[in-house]
Amino acid sequence: MPSQAPSSVPPRASHPALPWLAALLVMIMWASSFVVIRAGGADFSPGAMSLLRTGSAAVVLLPLALIGRVRMPRSPRLWLGVIGWGVAWFAAYTIVLNAAELLIDAATAAMLVNVAPLIVAVASGLLLGEGLPVHLVAGILVAFGGIALITVATSSGRVSGAGLLLGLLAALLYAGSVLAQKTLLPQVDSTSMTVVGIVAGFLACLPFAPALIGELAEASAASIVTVVYMGVFPTACAFLLWGYALTSTPAGVLSSSSLIVPGITVAMAWIVLGETPPPLAALGGLLCLVGAGSAVAPSVLAALRRPSGPAT
Repeated sequence: MPSQAPSSVPPRASHPALPWLAALLVMIMWASSFVVIRAGGADFSPGAMSLLRTGSAAVVLLPLALIGRVRMPRSPRLWLGVIGWGVAWFAAYTIVLNAAELLIDAATAAMLVNVAPLIVAVASGLLLGEGLPVHLVAGILVAFGGIALITVATSSGRVSGAGLLLGLLAALLYAGSVLAQKTLLPQVDSTSMTVVGIVAGFLACLPFAPALIGELAEASAASIVTVVYMGVFPTACAFLLWGYALTSTPAGVLSSSSLIVPGITVAMAWIVLGETPPPLAALGGLLCLVGAGSAVAPSVLAALRRPSGPAT
């Protein structure tokens, strides 16, 4: 990997719509992971699943390092920041979320995790100087109401105190990771940060290797493909695009766009799996789309009115 330092000035997109197109692709990939998990099996423990997922992502990203697209952080402080971010996001978050879903159903877990965009919006507004526009807060609350309706309509009714705490911990890890990445991106390019972070997450999951080896022998092919898919697309590809989008957009606004994920998931499950959503879940999905759309629409329209910058 070349060791030259990246520019401290974030690159401008060749077209102002590209970061938002990248964000939309990220949301589709993240939503697809819920559908894939339900279509496949769950033959892995939380740590083993995270190891296989991050390992698959690291393998896919290896060519970027081989062709010199990955630059080393230029100071020990940056190294610690990027490694800490990677361990928190790709190891701790995924393990905690996997563990939470052993105790609570996916709908409840999704609702708890989606507290994160609200945390990010408030924290970035107060700490990063992004402000708290009324339309952003209102849109987040509307979308969160839609998530609550989806949860009511699809929840199995299983409630576990430990599961709820793990779900909230996952939301805090999610929010903290987004805020940390936003503060680091002016000093580390998004591609390098993603690759180094995923490798750090993979190394942090290596203690689960014995469990993974044993579980691979018993797992179905569908379950293995499911986890590898999550590593390749919702992790490696999605986080490359997410880092690029976050470089050019406010953290609070971009995070609020993830509130459309439950709505997209409902639609995907309907189309791909033939699962007709309950009316309340369909209404919730619509509210997710409307709320997230109203939260990000002013920023998207403002970006589209700006002149295009040079391609990077």
